[in-house]
Amino acid sequence: MLLDPYPLWLDAVENILTKNRITVAGRTSDADRALRLCEELRPSILVAEPAGGGVTCIREASARVPALKAIALASSDDPAQVQAAFAAGAVAYVVKTAHSDDVGVAIRQAFSPSLFLPPLAPAPVNGAASADAHAAAAVLTKREREILQLVAEGHSNSQLARMLWVTEQTVKFHLSNIYRKLDVANRTEASRWAQIHGLLPGPSGVEPGVAAQA
Repeated sequence: MLLDPYPLWLDAVENILTKNRITVAGRTSDADRALRLCEELRPSILVAEPAGGGVTCIREASARVPALKAIALASSDDPAQVQAAFAAGAVAYVVKTAHSDDVGVAIRQAFSPSLFLPPLAPAPVNGAASADAHAAAAVLTKREREILQLVAEGHSNSQLARMLWVTEQTVKFHLSNIYRKLDVANRTEASRWAQIHGLLPGPSGVEPGVAAQA
């Protein structure tokens, strides 16, 4: 289900999803109609512009269709809007300045996170730190844990993009999710948090220029 106030964007997003072998069941520029269509058609995915009633639509649709995965595709990267979309139930937030491939990445990540890392073996920690480590391990996807490991090893965004065969925007997308989930402000804090809480396994073994299976 697509929701965007501008028909041109509806056309563009539908083309992107079609290329990713995703069938569009319905599309509209009206948030109330999008909600009714979600209840009627029970789609697996809602791609919605958060502005103009989109946040409310995400919240209500997520409540009425529990299996629904909502992706916010937004014109703005305003932090307040980002947080509002996630609070409403969005599983990903993609800014419209991103590469078109990133929309497909967000959807694949929502339904089937990529497997790159071996199972985590957290270092022994005690008390609240142990609880925090297990909680973070549960909320981070396997792709996010891989990127966190590579960041802790000192790789730049451009290096990560080459190593994983994705765009830098995709790397930034995953990093923003990692920062939000770990409640940290930057890559240095994220790396330090992971090291302290024993979330990092051994060397990743990802070689530059070698594509991993998504």
